[in-house]
Amino acid sequence: MIVFKLPSLGADMDEGTLLQWKVEPGEHIERGEVIAVVDTAKAAVDVECWHSGEVLELLVEPGSKIPVGTAMAMLLEPGENREAAMAQRAATISEVASQAPSAPEMRAAPPAQSGGEAARVRISPAARKRAAELGIDPASLIGSGPQGAITLQDIDAAARTLTVDRHTAMRQAIAAAMSRSKREIPHYYLSETMAFGSAAKWLQDYNAERPPEQRLLASVVLLKAVALALRDYPQLNGYWRDNAFQPTEGIHLGVAITLRRGGLVAPALRDVADRSLPDLMQALSDVVQRARAGSLRSSEMSDATLTVTQLGEQGVDSVFGVIYPPQVALVGVGRIAERPWVQAGALCVMPTVTLSLAADHRVSDGHYGARFLAEVHRLLQSPDSL
Repeated sequence: MIVFKLPSLGADMDEGTLLQWKVEPGEHIERGEVIAVVDTAKAAVDVECWHSGEVLELLVEPGSKIPVGTAMAMLLEPGENREAAMAQRAATISEVASQAPSAPEMRAAPPAQSGGEAARVRISPAARKRAAELGIDPASLIGSGPQGAITLQDIDAAARTLTVDRHTAMRQAIAAAMSRSKREIPHYYLSETMAFGSAAKWLQDYNAERPPEQRLLASVVLLKAVALALRDYPQLNGYWRDNAFQPTEGIHLGVAITLRRGGLVAPALRDVADRSLPDLMQALSDVVQRARAGSLRSSEMSDATLTVTQLGEQGVDSVFGVIYPPQVALVGVGRIAERPWVQAGALCVMPTVTLSLAADHRVSDGHYGARFLAEVHRLLQSPDSL
């Protein structure tokens, strides 16, 4: 029997609210399939299940707030007998409940409302549509329309309240994660201003030959250079867990994305070093759009092996970030700007960019980090090889 538990979707997540089940008991699911939507302090996230099997039972009701690690569902493994599984159901539930501190009492989720119960909620069609778009349950509201009907204005008022609550919760979650990071991780910081003239000229020529939808941003060039450099500096790519560094084979860069209503998320772009620049551009555009629409996947929120935060569009020359645990490094990117530069012994004006590195001193040292930044700089001088 497989017990599906609420996964951690980042260091700043201790609990989540189940918004919706995407599966029903008796349904067969495949590995990687989205089975639920969970609301975190930052966004609603599609949660994937990394097992194949048949859904035996849903243990948590939509609307429940549960800690990370709480058992949410029970699945039958391929070939497992349903009757035998049901016979050991009680023992399994008792065991997993004892392993999850502060977990709520687990019980099967009731079937979705139908017919009579749903019909008792008086709501206009426009308000019902808006509520569905915003993920608001009309049954939880008191209507201000005739005979208590829920109006569009009621839905919009509820959405404004949720926005305030979410923003507060998000700031609290970020504060907790960053406080933990500065308390537990011995940071060291380095920065280097790098010549970006070759990369800027290559981008200009590349984009001049293509329609707008196929053009590249400077950010993907920088992401690819960072990823390629990590191949030679693996002590910056991985996690600190159980008092030891755990390197990872894949290079999955978390990309800090500012949300329209405030706060930020840092979903992962997978296998960045192995992707072409056009493919990386498409993936970046897609994840930014979905992050701001609130449709990220759980794997994107937990897979990042190093985070890159780019604040150049805000006009800052450099940014020194806080490492996002359990990662061990973060790269900050400032604005690309023309500055005085010496090249081949002559003074000229050159597009440049300042990259910073925040790294965990338990895993690497300043000498190692300096060589990493130098490798990124070297790679930017040959953009056609990225």
